[in-house]
Amino acid sequence: MSLLSTISAFDEWRWAGRRLALITVVDTEGSTYTKPGHRMLVADNGDYHGLVSGGCLEGDLAVHASEVIAGGDPKLLTYDLRDEADEIWGLGIGCNGLLRLLVQRLDAEHHYQPYLDIAACHRSFAGGRLGIVTESSTPAIPPGATWLQAAAGISHSDMDAVAAEAVGQALAPGSRPGLHAVSAAGKTLQVLHAAVAPVPRLLVIGAGPDAVPLVRLAAELGWRVTVTDHRPAYLQAPGLEAADARIEARAGSLGAHRNPAEFHAAVVMTHHLDSDREHLRELAGNGPAYVGLLGPRARRDRLVRELAADGLALEPRLHGPVGLDIGADAPETIALAVTAEIQAHFARAPGPLDSPA
Repeated sequence: MSLLSTISAFDEWRWAGRRLALITVVDTEGSTYTKPGHRMLVADNGDYHGLVSGGCLEGDLAVHASEVIAGGDPKLLTYDLRDEADEIWGLGIGCNGLLRLLVQRLDAEHHYQPYLDIAACHRSFAGGRLGIVTESSTPAIPPGATWLQAAAGISHSDMDAVAAEAVGQALAPGSRPGLHAVSAAGKTLQVLHAAVAPVPRLLVIGAGPDAVPLVRLAAELGWRVTVTDHRPAYLQAPGLEAADARIEARAGSLGAHRNPAEFHAAVVMTHHLDSDREHLRELAGNGPAYVGLLGPRARRDRLVRELAADGLALEPRLHGPVGLDIGADAPETIALAVTAEIQAHFARAPGPLDSPA
């Protein structure tokens, strides 16, 4: 269940007027399936999107979620599955970890906040930073109270101004993710600091047959995918309907249709040397942080030399041959190698906790 599919389910449930529960992992110890900041949603009929344990705890979580949906008060849960504790649960999970989770209600009366703004932050290019109260010494700021900072500034806060300022200072860019003790005007809060990662946006340049499995796999991962090619017939190939957009554009002219900088990653795979060169030239001046190039290293080096100054500007962002070295020798395994390398890049890239949002 990808982040994008969870957001889509949220939209459907919200428009249907369903009452929901937002479950957030606030702390973990040992080996666990997910880490602090991970979220899932449960609807009032027991349907859920997202996983916190790989399916082992979700049934029990659905019961707690129904109680929170009915009663309204948030609930903090602890599942201790370490060693013999796992035997007590009788689940045989084998994770040997501890999870603490916050369950809170989302409903139309409260405009489905805070997840409505969290989802909007996920949809944005840069994402954001989240502070959510897990424990509080004052009823005025209950568990679930949220502070959210997106690229445009504070986009959500249901705390008073003093508490919001204190949380913002405690969770300043560069502060560690995880739980923080925050003091504001004599109020003591425990606040989870977590990233709100953007939904990845991938640009695939070249709609040849080997682009089809790449587009399908990226879409399955929940990435927003755009494909561009100058050949309209290629853009109609079966399988490319998995892309969010298909753009007919000649090499070097994508900017007339979409800003290449709107993507987190691009893969150049036209199999045509001159076209690749022009696409790379355009990406050199205004493109994503990750640019992958299909083909052998000698071809990559030649293109970088021919691009001269543009090649030097692009080289720190250029990955070629694109993809992890897993012995890929078919379109499907190449797609796996490429998406794996891009995923690794996303995981290593500086996030909203590392720099100002």
